[in-house]
Amino acid sequence: MLKVGLTGSIAVGKSYVCEVLRELGAFVLDADQTARAVVAPHTVGWRKIVEHFGAEILQANGELDRARLGNIVFADETKRKTLNSIVHPLVFAAQNEWLAECEKRDRRAIALIDAALMIESGGYKRFDKLIVVWCAPEIQLQRLIERNSLSEADAIKRINAQMPQTEKKLYADFLIDSSNGFEETRKQTVEIFERLKLLVE
Repeated sequence: MLKVGLTGSIAVGKSYVCEVLRELGAFVLDADQTARAVVAPHTVGWRKIVEHFGAEILQANGELDRARLGNIVFADETKRKTLNSIVHPLVFAAQNEWLAECEKRDRRAIALIDAALMIESGGYKRFDKLIVVWCAPEIQLQRLIERNSLSEADAIKRINAQMPQTEKKLYADFLIDSSNGFEETRKQTVEIFERLKLLVE
């Protein structure tokens, strides 16, 4: 089985690339979904976050208020590191279980995990290959403003809180430039998938 990591900064089109890869036959796990599952109400992750950040980061139904938590951690490096130190180990454990499950189902599978902070957390080292999705900075900014209904200043703050795209690209085995829209991105994704298939043992 080939284990592939997929990453890229905020609002560069990772979800679309994953959709295409899933359609082509890869097993795909979205780390955001895993991250949500490990901090669902009354899980170990949820309890640790409430201990560190207080009950004011909860919604009335007991779930985390992601917008409020996001505002806190994007404004404070130390708090962001604290949150990551709680969530990342739990996410890694859940991902490892999923990878083992994929291998049981198909020993020749391409199993791909998509995570925005894969390089920063060191998680990328667990994979055979790494795909980095990127796009032109002005397009990234525009997409983020529109997608999350943010002001330009808030969008820039979120982008600057992550590792620069230029740095992420240095870690890549494969690069996908999503600047020119869906069709062009799809074409690059299909080409990379064909190359990955040749690497499956």
